[in-house]
Amino acid sequence: MKLILVPPKEGLVWVRRGFQVFFRQPLGFASLFAVCALVFFVLLRVPFVGEPILLVIAPVGSLLFMIASRLSAAGERPVPGAFVELASADRTRIVGMLKLGVAYLVAALLAIGLIAAVEGDALVAFMEAAGNPQASPEAAATQLADPRLQAGFLLRLGLGAILSIPFWHAPGLVYWGAQSWAKALFFSTIAIWRNKGAFAVYGLVWAGLGLVFAMLLGLVVGLAGPLPATYIATPLVLIFTTVLYVSLWFTFAGCFAQEGPEPPLASA
Repeated sequence: MKLILVPPKEGLVWVRRGFQVFFRQPLGFASLFAVCALVFFVLLRVPFVGEPILLVIAPVGSLLFMIASRLSAAGERPVPGAFVELASADRTRIVGMLKLGVAYLVAALLAIGLIAAVEGDALVAFMEAAGNPQASPEAAATQLADPRLQAGFLLRLGLGAILSIPFWHAPGLVYWGAQSWAKALFFSTIAIWRNKGAFAVYGLVWAGLGLVFAMLLGLVVGLAGPLPATYIATPLVLIFTTVLYVSLWFTFAGCFAQEGPEPPLASA
């Protein structure tokens, strides 16, 4: 696949296209999100192997949304079309996605281990103090001020951002570009670096939307109370999260061009 360089304003286009495609077929994308969420919650409850499996298949979840967005943008139905297309993928692409998932598992475990080494038991102590009705507010504040807890929080943010860069485009590069998992991670990183202006705008737009949402939610809580705010916040959070995943395809298509013939669209 050929790398495309785009101006910073393209980041806004990616967000806008995500909303446009989502509202074109909201029920289809909502059902896709519901299936992914169901798999997530089921695997979290499987002892020992559930969480590792969840991390291995995490890139597949991103790929499903990219396929669904591509189908919807082309006038096709995202569901069941995304599942049909993924199920019909050849062995090379399936194996490539599994290798990418194993790489994600290893990277995530290394990040978790590093955070645990820095944080120690500070997070557990804070959660116990915050959840104990007999504990004084000063005790929770003391735990919150623990430098290990603050370092762990900053490390989570930093490692999360670092981890997302190589894996952002990697599922699409493995699936549509037929690249190896290592090559996909490398070129995903290069694409984001070369188009850092567009991705900065993309991130700022999402951050701005989140800030506006938080302000409106605070206004609703002040006027109507927390319960009505919950009824409003829950569907909006689900929509925002789904649209973020929908927009992944547009970031990928904006950074890479297919050099060979376009892959055929699966019929829904």
